[in-house]
Amino acid sequence: MDSTGAGVWVFGDYADYFQNRVTLQLIAKAKSLAKVLETGVGVVVLGEGVSQYVMEYAAHGADMIFIADHPDLKDYDVELFTSVTASWVELFSPEIFLAGATPFGREFFPRLAKRLKTGLSADCVALEIDPETGLLVQTTPAFGGELLADIVTPEHRPQMATVHPGIFKELQHDPFATAVVVYPQVPSLPSRKIELIRRRRERSRKASLKEAKVVVVGGKGMGSAAGFEKLFHLAELLEGEVGATRPAVTAGWAGEERLLGQTGKNIKPRLVISIGTSGAIQYTAGIQGSEVVIAINRDHRAPIFGMADLGLVGDAQSIVNLLIEELNRRI
Repeated sequence: MDSTGAGVWVFGDYADYFQNRVTLQLIAKAKSLAKVLETGVGVVVLGEGVSQYVMEYAAHGADMIFIADHPDLKDYDVELFTSVTASWVELFSPEIFLAGATPFGREFFPRLAKRLKTGLSADCVALEIDPETGLLVQTTPAFGGELLADIVTPEHRPQMATVHPGIFKELQHDPFATAVVVYPQVPSLPSRKIELIRRRRERSRKASLKEAKVVVVGGKGMGSAAGFEKLFHLAELLEGEVGATRPAVTAGWAGEERLLGQTGKNIKPRLVISIGTSGAIQYTAGIQGSEVVIAINRDHRAPIFGMADLGLVGDAQSIVNLLIEELNRRI
């Protein structure tokens, strides 16, 4: 058992924090597992300038957070991340170690398990503690999803599993929660075999507005096809989709599949950023189910401000440029 009292660990994957909630979901599940084992929950965070995520993990239930704040860890490198994490696991000996079954987790965790000479159950859909043995029962699909297999790791430690996003429900954010923050020694890092030149999100031109959690909507106020094109860049940075009003579609700036409103699609995302749209009822009918609406328009009397949770009065293209610049700076 981890000598720090945090015997159930979760790897903190914060790269897409606002869209990818799997780490928070795993912290919630880890709390229930740790309660049975009478231990605590630790979260491992590697990177540079990660304090904001540390605070978030504490607010969502972590008891202890292990941090490597190092310039060489700013960008993900599987060999460097494996080296640091393996050394800490060997030092603290957690019983259980969980990560999300994301592209990152599917690459990183198998390599880590191999380094630690332990087992790994991938793409789990349930986790429970066996009351008789105290072992982690890891339920994962088998035979192409036709069966569910219960897997245990009786001898080797830690017991490792990756878990599908959305399986567990995250705990409510508690701004008054506290956690012990530990900065273990970072081992000597191996030299990088790959140098990151630049990072760019893959752009998809296939509209998936119904599933998108963030939708950036452009209207006539974008001014031109070139102006509207910037919305695709903004949506990429937010991991969202691009929608359009009828004037933007009529102008040929976007295809009919992106049209929102009475003659287009109705959407219910977490966030709509409505840019250069007047707010005609034909359009707003399609976004009424949105949780939060941010409106940007140069006309402070535009009807869109009447339904917006937050309004910004100003030139649409100038504000879009500022948003893109700031988001690029944070990548």
